[in-house]
Amino acid sequence: MRYIQQALITLVSAWFLVGSSAALAQETPSAAPAGVKLVEAKDVTELQKQGAVLVDTRKAIEFSEATIKGAISVPYDPEKSAKDANFDASQDKFNLAKLADKNAHIVLFCNSGTCWKSYKAAAVLAKNGYKNVYWYRNGFPDWKARKFPTE
Repeated sequence: MRYIQQALITLVSAWFLVGSSAALAQETPSAAPAGVKLVEAKDVTELQKQGAVLVDTRKAIEFSEATIKGAISVPYDPEKSAKDANFDASQDKFNLAKLADKNAHIVLFCNSGTCWKSYKAAAVLAKNGYKNVYWYRNGFPDWKARKFPTE
């Protein structure tokens, strides 16, 4: 009987943890923020050929491990605001000085649909008058899975 109780407790605990993890890994919206265009990997390759700036918004350590070939690191870090479309950007840090040209074509990415850094960075750029902002929601994992160039 004791064995059954232990197994039940373990099962319920595991179920609770899985449920909690799913809640913590909240997906970003499927639509881009206002003033931003949602793009896929093929669009990113075309934009890059046309001279777009690819911005990796992940932490610097992640960037140093691997990134899209030609991307620059402008981390959206620390990210303290809520993982919500109505986040408060004043709680976060994102260095706009590294992206001085408000007319440049800028593609932002991070670690897929559960990573909010690129979504938030794109929203911040659009709100600050940047005119050609693109959000690659599927991000680096998608790029890598497609075996596109990395460095």
